[in-house]
Amino acid sequence: MSDWNNEVIEEFRANDGAVGGHFEGRPLLLLHHQGARTGTRRVSPLMYQKVGSDFAVFASKGGADANPSWFHNLRANPETTIEVGGETIEVRAHEVQGDEREAIWERQKRDYPQFGDYEQKTAREAIPVLVLRPV
Repeated sequence: MSDWNNEVIEEFRANDGAVGGHFEGRPLLLLHHQGARTGTRRVSPLMYQKVGSDFAVFASKGGADANPSWFHNLRANPETTIEVGGETIEVRAHEVQGDEREAIWERQKRDYPQFGDYEQKTAREAIPVLVLRPV
């Protein structure tokens, strides 16, 4: 996965956020995050949904039964940066719940049906939705 992520990251940066393959034509950002235990800095390409001036991301992990590492890292270190297009933005992450989560999640499933597939595959009660708010 690391080599694949690195290829996506390189393509993203070379083309001001435009990539081909699996993410072609989809809203993609690069999430910078710091390891909750290790302190290691990492970058993960993620699909996002624009919510006003915020960015929603989804801890789907392809429908796996565990949350992705970046989710745990953001809970421990919520202040971070994202790259969107050719811009770097400082953000603060927070998990959304209730009606706010449902509205964002339902829109994501409608616009990108694979997220509904992830929801069906996972044994988790719900796939977490985090909002990245510019600071």
